[in-house]
Amino acid sequence: MANLNIVLVEPQIPQNTGNISRTCAVTGATLHLVKPYGFTISDKQLKRAGLDYWDKLTIFEYESLEDFLLKNKNEKLFFFTTKGKKTHSDASYPDNAFLVFGREDKGLPESLLYDNPDSCVRIPMRNDLRSLNLSNSVAIATYEVLRQWDYPDLNREGKLTQYEW
Repeated sequence: MANLNIVLVEPQIPQNTGNISRTCAVTGATLHLVKPYGFTISDKQLKRAGLDYWDKLTIFEYESLEDFLLKNKNEKLFFFTTKGKKTHSDASYPDNAFLVFGREDKGLPESLLYDNPDSCVRIPMRNDLRSLNLSNSVAIATYEVLRQWDYPDLNREGKLTQYEW
């Protein structure tokens, strides 16, 4: 089984984090949350967005970005940013890749991006618009990695409930 890691650095909006946790649950990705948050984990809106998938998640929490970077210093990190010079689909993601996303209102620290230019990727969008919603960005990135990996351990075929194909 391939391993994918989704990292949220200082997430601020509980609904986004809830939606992202659901994406992690249905894909088998591990969720890494970097403090401080703009909400509490027990937040009603967070749980509502994640619905009944909380028991299907593997979650790690970190006290700060420095704590996360120290504990994962030997991992392959991809920093998703509107400032990246290459697109997310041009990157090749190894097993155990970490997809790192910044806060909704500020993104990732520019010093981190500056120090890791080859690991910065962007999701293409129009020049005159600021950014995509965080949970949409995570879903796009997650499924690009899984597509490259040929959707390991995921059900690729649905079926009708009232009819036979």
